Amino acid sequence: MDPRIPPPHSCVLRNLLDRHAQERPDAVFAVFADGSRWTYSSLQLRVRRAAAGLQGLGIGQAEHVLCWLPNGPQAIVLWFALNYIGAVYVPLNTSFRGQVLSHAIRTANAKLMVAHRGLLDRLVGLDTGSLELLVLAGSDAAQGPTTRFRTLDATAIFDAQGAPSAPPRPIQPWDLQSIIYTSGTTGPSKAVLSSYVHLHQAGDAFYFLTESDRGLTALPLFHQAGMGAIYRMLIRGASIAVVDSFRTRQFWDDVRATGATFVTLVGAMSRFLLSEPPTTGDRQHTLRCAVMVPLTDDAAVFRARFGVDIYATFNMTEVSCPLMSGGNPTKAGTCGRPRPGIEARVVDENDCEVPAGTAGELILRSDMPWAFSHGYYLAAEATAAAWRNGWFHTGDGFIADADGDFVFVDRMKDAIRRRGENVSAFEVEREIMEFPGIREVAVVAVPSQYGEDEVMAVIAPVPGHRIDPAELDAFLVPRLAHFMVPRYIRLMDELPKTSTQKVQKFLLREEGMASAWDRAAQFGTLKRERLA
Repeated sequence: MDPRIPPPHSCVLRNLLDRHAQERPDAVFAVFADGSRWTYSSLQLRVRRAAAGLQGLGIGQAEHVLCWLPNGPQAIVLWFALNYIGAVYVPLNTSFRGQVLSHAIRTANAKLMVAHRGLLDRLVGLDTGSLELLVLAGSDAAQGPTTRFRTLDATAIFDAQGAPSAPPRPIQPWDLQSIIYTSGTTGPSKAVLSSYVHLHQAGDAFYFLTESDRGLTALPLFHQAGMGAIYRMLIRGASIAVVDSFRTRQFWDDVRATGATFVTLVGAMSRFLLSEPPTTGDRQHTLRCAVMVPLTDDAAVFRARFGVDIYATFNMTEVSCPLMSGGNPTKAGTCGRPRPGIEARVVDENDCEVPAGTAGELILRSDMPWAFSHGYYLAAEATAAAWRNGWFHTGDGFIADADGDFVFVDRMKDAIRRRGENVSAFEVEREIMEFPGIREVAVVAVPSQYGEDEVMAVIAPVPGHRIDPAELDAFLVPRLAHFMVPRYIRLMDELPKTSTQKVQKFLLREEGMASAWDRAAQFGTLKRERLA
């Protein structure tokens, strides 16, 4: 085997789990909010039973299986059980609706989906491609409508008996481990192919974590950030603390209750925590360090108040934390420096490197095979565009300074970052165009008071037609994930365009929310649906 590639016992999930269960069976792997705990040996038992259940339903090595569950024990066991038999974990965002959901299910090429009962109504009337069987989890009280699919209760998987058969061939580090959906920009969401090496490298980048650490898992498992939070602890034989979501006022209680020592704070999470009134208990917790993405201006204030060491990084679903800082960086906007084995450049539109201190696009490559995503599923053209000239193009604006640090400047691609989620302008625009009387629309990011983006839709009606923003909002809420619904709706007679009739979105961003209708002022903020 290529010596640059980590061996199976240190990166393949099946091998990792079996090794830890044998070498340290009574070591704690997971602590849950209700106080329950799993050791490595009890985790292995749960995973092997579920793996046998999946095989009993006809799932074999390399088959794709959809997981549409909220964070929790079943989501973790399902992911691990699929990988234990060499199958491919394909999680779906529990906020997906409408055409975004249909696209994800169709492109997954899966015959089986494990889904929460409370989500079933979203499948009614949807094109779901090759999907045949639903295994239903969650409270019976959340039972959705009767579907056209064959259905089974989740006990068919999670309460199965017996031992699973070994995969027909050993699982290799370069095998497909998962398919993760990330926002599209000029097209639908892309399905990112990820190997075991890819996920291992994303976790290995956190050089400051040890076997003694416990990582708080508050980010959803349908994102690489949530999966990475678990895998980086698994490869070390460390432990995780599992909560269903991030809640500002509950956060420090969750840390104390679970004994968490590490967390990733994305988007506005750190600012939400700082916005709470100071208390005498601000340093009475177990958290010793955190990665802050992006590194905010108040990182030093956060460290001083809570006594937590801060690190900065840059990551995307397609790469594996290629940039990482030292402890407590002071340079505004820094994402650190390339970790060992990573090459990073800042280039112009022709992929020519720009001088230090000049803004351009960050491009990346690794000297380790399979350390990054190996492409987008069923999207050869998008894969080729992202990997042109042998480098992965991030679409993000950076400056490489004279010290060798890489500083984030801005997103260059047509994507929006809202409350830790990537929003595809294309997908929001597509749904808006289904509303009667709209001639054209442009969806853009505008500043949020919490440091990320808000979504604004700028609409030109059909001449003589009146658009009521409240009616459009009511149309979009059941069709879009909560984080995709525009906060602002602005009406114009015509959108600004170039001579080649391309919408000049930068002008719309510069003009901002002037005269825009504000959903938050009218109806409040939409939040993620909680599933029982």
